[in-house]
Amino acid sequence: MTTGGWIGLLVAAVIGALIAGFFLARWFFKRQLEKNPPINEGMIRALYQSVGRKPSEADIQRTMAAVRRQQK
Repeated sequence: MTTGGWIGLLVAAVIGALIAGFFLARWFFKRQLEKNPPINEGMIRALYQSVGRKPSEADIQRTMAAVRRQQK
């Protein structure tokens, strides 16, 4: 095999590895977010209770909506 063939094979292997790594990292990141969500209603309740306040369901939903808006 010529030098050009080896270089082409090497470039193709690197490109293939980058594409596979991207999809693998994306899959792993999505799985981690499903297992450990950034914030949920239970965390918000605990936050309100830690400052000495009993949260209503409307407070929790309003805070969740604000978090979702900020994430976009």
